[in-house]
Amino acid sequence: MNTTSGPHASVQPIEVLLVEDDAGDELMTREAFEDNKIRNNLHVARDGEEALDFLYRRGAHENAPRPDLVLLDLNLPKYDGRQVLERIKTDPDLAHIPVVVLTTSSAEEDILRSYKLHAN
Repeated sequence: MNTTSGPHASVQPIEVLLVEDDAGDELMTREAFEDNKIRNNLHVARDGEEALDFLYRRGAHENAPRPDLVLLDLNLPKYDGRQVLERIKTDPDLAHIPVVVLTTSSAEEDILRSYKLHAN
């Protein structure tokens, strides 16, 4: 079987940054991508500070790829997801990256604030 032909041959995997401190939620995300055969490179940041280091290519993440998508938990240690979202959406170099907010919060304030910060 030739794996270099077909409709997905030239499709590059998408670079996804998952910002999540819960290992169980990380595993669920990995399984969802695998089950749905979404071609991706999943990178994980465990807190808001590490997410910003990845996005700005600092420290251990100096060679990090620019993500095509950010999956962002709102409740994180160090910098919370709201702060990370605000930084992404106010930086002209990052603002184009779609951000999907993941949260168990049903607080209307969290939802409205995320949309005001241009979360997807």
